[in-house]
Amino acid sequence: MVLDENVKRIVHGRNFGFLATVNPDGSPQVSPVWVDEADGYLFVNTAVGRVKERNTRRDPRVALAVPDWQNPYEYAYITGRVVERITGPEAEEHIDKLAIKYTGEKFKWRTPGVNRVILKIKPEKAGIY
Repeated sequence: MVLDENVKRIVHGRNFGFLATVNPDGSPQVSPVWVDEADGYLFVNTAVGRVKERNTRRDPRVALAVPDWQNPYEYAYITGRVVERITGPEAEEHIDKLAIKYTGEKFKWRTPGVNRVILKIKPEKAGIY
């Protein structure tokens, strides 16, 4: 699917997303996340082994709400699936890119032994509400 320009505008802004995944018992799990978009895909970066990452390995379905912090009554809503997990140097570079977008500087909360992973999300439905 092609993302609407208004969805891209909100995602490209300095707006936090809220990623919903499915827990093993079927209940929802929601995490605030940094998010970006490229070539029609959404990208979220997390640590390997975190709940959202484990949940998407088992069930790739996700929903993402991204409120426009300038107008919190407007938000982008996307449902889709995690179609790829990207680790290694690319994931480390990506968390720096996101940190610069959201904080103005590189990611400074690295923990030794913690590996980063990019969750590449293919949207199936998206809109502005």
